[in-house]
Amino acid sequence: MTVIDSSPVTSPPVDVCVSVGSAHPRPDGQDRYTIREVAEYTGLSAPTLRWYEQIGLMPQVRRSPAGQRLFDNRDLDWLAFVTRLRMTGMPVADMVRFAELVRQGEATFAERREILQQTRREVIARIAELQDTLFVLESKIDFYGGAHGASERA
Repeated sequence: MTVIDSSPVTSPPVDVCVSVGSAHPRPDGQDRYTIREVAEYTGLSAPTLRWYEQIGLMPQVRRSPAGQRLFDNRDLDWLAFVTRLRMTGMPVADMVRFAELVRQGEATFAERREILQQTRREVIARIAELQDTLFVLESKIDFYGGAHGASERA
């Protein structure tokens, strides 16, 4: 007879900033990547990755004894999150400020939450503008589709 423990597992929330459904190239414990590999995986250039580290957007990346950067899955998660922030149009300075708050720990949760809520409001406003623009485009496409058909019949 097999006994299965069906009690729920509860874990404290973790601020890892992972992308939903992200799969890493290598499993945990085998997650060491060169800057070239990270550039290929993320689509960010090596100079951009170095710049992110230099301005404080990336935490200090571990180094090999030879001084080569060694990224891990947590770094990839952070880069995925930063990429999403870039897509929102968030200025780099605001992203750096957010990264500083993350490094300061749980005491900054409220400020981080406010930054993200403000960014969400801005994204929602942009989506509304884009929906209005899409409506205008669809109206014009329908108009020109009808006009084309009418001119062929004439």
